[in-house]
Amino acid sequence: MSVRRLAPDEVQPASFAFTPDNLAWAQKTIGKYPAERKASAVIPLLWRAQEQHAYWLPKAAIEYIADMLDMPYIRVFEVATFYTMFQLQPVGKKAHVQVCGTTPCMLRGAGELIKVCKSRIHHEPFHLSDDGDFSWEEVECAGTCVNAPMIQVFSDVYEDLTPESLEKVLDAFARGEKPKPGPQNSRHGAEPEGGAVTLRDLPFDAAGPAKAGAAVAEKSKPASVAKAEPAPEAVSSAAAEFAAKEEAEIKAKLATLSPDATPEQKADAVGTRPTGLAAARSNAADKLQKIKGIGPVNEGKLHALGIFHFDQIAGWSREEIRWVGTYLAFPGRIDREEWTVQAKALAAGAPSAKE
Repeated sequence: MSVRRLAPDEVQPASFAFTPDNLAWAQKTIGKYPAERKASAVIPLLWRAQEQHAYWLPKAAIEYIADMLDMPYIRVFEVATFYTMFQLQPVGKKAHVQVCGTTPCMLRGAGELIKVCKSRIHHEPFHLSDDGDFSWEEVECAGTCVNAPMIQVFSDVYEDLTPESLEKVLDAFARGEKPKPGPQNSRHGAEPEGGAVTLRDLPFDAAGPAKAGAAVAEKSKPASVAKAEPAPEAVSSAAAEFAAKEEAEIKAKLATLSPDATPEQKADAVGTRPTGLAAARSNAADKLQKIKGIGPVNEGKLHALGIFHFDQIAGWSREEIRWVGTYLAFPGRIDREEWTVQAKALAAGAPSAKE
């Protein structure tokens, strides 16, 4: 790891202040903590300041946040200089590439990715490319070891990279595009290459996975126990039955595709992609994780599709539900968990089922 120092004075701005929207957000964030513990908000505030200031933290921003939190300047400087998520000098306008160099990534080819950065961006880290569009650095574990090697560009990660696929990612950024984050090969999420293999032999029943699982459990019991204990009740809701039937139909269609079909190709075969937005309205996306069944990973994938608001999900047609469910690799789940119903309620101001 390199020594982390502030940028030289000649590139430091004279002052920094949050925009009105970011200031309102910062005050709300500070309010989540007891008054005597408001220093706990230092990391999210530094991150928002970095996003506002072209993805790097000037000295003025660090001191501004220290004043907001009534913290000594040195304490906030300690945080900003410790975490590699914070950039202390100007970075590429289009991409700052953080290459994970920890053991799993290094064993899987991170050294070759670093060579690409050296030849394409600059021979040394923390230097801008000639056009100012790119910069790079090596960092410690970025948390996607199972999909090594990987890079992080601002808030997105690109995984399962080779030198060739990294070149394509950089080409897309150079054209002003945003490449799709995640694995850059045929892998979906962290599944084995070639697709998931677990549970493929479970008996399928129209009542859904719960009944199938119960059948397997019942079958594995000794005969005396199996006769004495009734099997667990199967899911009987109309949503589960409908989802199970649709899963079977989708599975049959997907079976006709090439094993190398991409998630988009699979989704296109069974439904219609919903129309997305270029960005969240007023730069304020709804918290899609309030919908039961949507976690941080799927929220990120929905954002990549241009889905930022509850009313978008609430308005999905049957074809769009099939497309999204297949693209996210769980056809039928949207119906079983009633995403559209939850989204319609949340759009109307109802509390989340998670709350």
